[in-house]
Amino acid sequence: MSEKYKFNNPEGVYFVTSTIVDWIDLFTRKEFKHILIDSLVFCQKEKGLNIHAWCLMPSHLHMIISSNQNPLFEIMRDFKKYTSKKIIEELGNINESRKEWLLKAFMGAGKDLKRIKQFKVWQDGNQPKELETNYFIEQKLNYLHDNPVNDEIVEESEYYLYSSARDYCGYSGLLREI
Repeated sequence: MSEKYKFNNPEGVYFVTSTIVDWIDLFTRKEFKHILIDSLVFCQKEKGLNIHAWCLMPSHLHMIISSNQNPLFEIMRDFKKYTSKKIIEELGNINESRKEWLLKAFMGAGKDLKRIKQFKVWQDGNQPKELETNYFIEQKLNYLHDNPVNDEIVEESEYYLYSSARDYCGYSGLLREI
C-alpha cells in the first residue's frame, strides 16, 4: 500500500483536501456550509483538531491541520462520516432544487461499495501532504487562501467568509483557535 498519501507523522502538520464525489458543487448552500463549520468546531473542541488554515470551496475543503489528541486519520474519517449523514438529512429538510439529482449521484457513488450503506458524499482520502519546510507551508497557505480569488468568488481573499484568510488579515472568522 502506498505511503504517499498517509498521515505518517503523528506530530506533523498536514495540508489536506476533502472533495465531494464527482466534484459536485454542494457547498453553494449555506446549510451545507454550516454543517461543515459546526463539525469542524466540534472536532477542534472534542477531538484535538488544530486548524491552522482552511478554505471551503463549492466542491471541496482545504485545510492545514495537526492534532494534539486523536490521530488525524481518525478525525478526518469521523468528520467525513458524520457530515455525510448530516448532509443527506439536510437534503430532506431544505428546498433544494437539485435534491433528486444529488441523492442519485450520492447513491450511485456508493452502490458498489460494501462499506457504504446507501450514500457516498465524499471522495475517498484526503491526500495529506506533510508540511516540512517554510517554503512548502507558505506555498500551501497561499494556494488555499487564493482559491476563492482564482475562482472569481471574491476579489480579495480576506473577503471570503468561509476561509481563514479573514483571520490572517485581522478580521473575525468563522472558526476560532486558528
